[in-house]
Amino acid sequence: MDMLRGKQIAEANLTEWRKLAQGLHARYLVDDFGAAVRFLAVVGEAGDALGHHPRVAMGTGYVDLELVSDDAIYRDDEGTEHVVEWVTQQDVDLARRVTEIAGDHGLRADPASVSEVELGLDTARSAAVAPVWAALLTGDAGAQGRGTPGDEVRDATGRVPNLWFGDGDGDGQNDEGPRQRFHLEVYVPPEAVEARIAAAVAAGGTVVDDSESPGLTVIADPDGNRGVLCVDTSAASTD
Repeated sequence: MDMLRGKQIAEANLTEWRKLAQGLHARYLVDDFGAAVRFLAVVGEAGDALGHHPRVAMGTGYVDLELVSDDAIYRDDEGTEHVVEWVTQQDVDLARRVTEIAGDHGLRADPASVSEVELGLDTARSAAVAPVWAALLTGDAGAQGRGTPGDEVRDATGRVPNLWFGDGDGDGQNDEGPRQRFHLEVYVPPEAVEARIAAAVAAGGTVVDDSESPGLTVIADPDGNRGVLCVDTSAASTD
C-alpha cells in the first residue's frame, strides 16, 4: 500500500491524531485502568476487522496509540520502490474508527500532549557505524535499515528510539573544537511547539537556530548541548 504524503494526511482531517515522525499518534484520557482495557478491547476488535493494529502504551489516566504501516511503499525519484514504515490509508481508516470508538466510550482526546523522541547522529560513514549501533541498541543486525531505504536503526519492538544518521564530517571537529554529533529530536504537534520552546527558554535554554521554524527549531542548554524540536507541518490540518 502506498505511503501517504503530508498533504494527503492533512486532508484526512484526523482531528484527534497528529503526525509525528513516521506515524500517527493519539492520546485518550481515561478514568482508570478498567476504562482503558475496555476501550482497547474494542479497538482490538476494530483492528482485527481491518487486519491492522496500533502500537499501545498505557499510563495513569491515559492511553497512547500509534498507527504506522511497516509495509508502506515509497517510490524514489528514479521510480524504484522501497518498503518503509510510514502512514498508509489503512492507518487513516483505523484512526477514524478509533475516534468513533473513543466517542462511544466517552473518552476525550488530548492531541497536544503527544510526542515522539528519536536519536540523531551526524556522520559521513553511516554504513560503517550503523551495524555497531544496531547491535548495541537492539541486539539485532536486522534493525539496520528496517523500514527505511537508508541505514537508520529501528527496533521492531519499539523498545528504544529510532536512530537516524545525518550528514557530518569525518572527525567531528569545527573551529571551536569537538562538535556535538549526537542529539535528540523531539517531535511535537503544531499546537504545542510555541509553548515547548517557551518552556525550554524559561528553563535556561537558548534558541540557536529557528530558520526552519516551526518545522525545526534547534535549542541549546546552558552547556551548549543541542536538541531539535520538530513539527511535521506538511501533515498539519489547515481547518
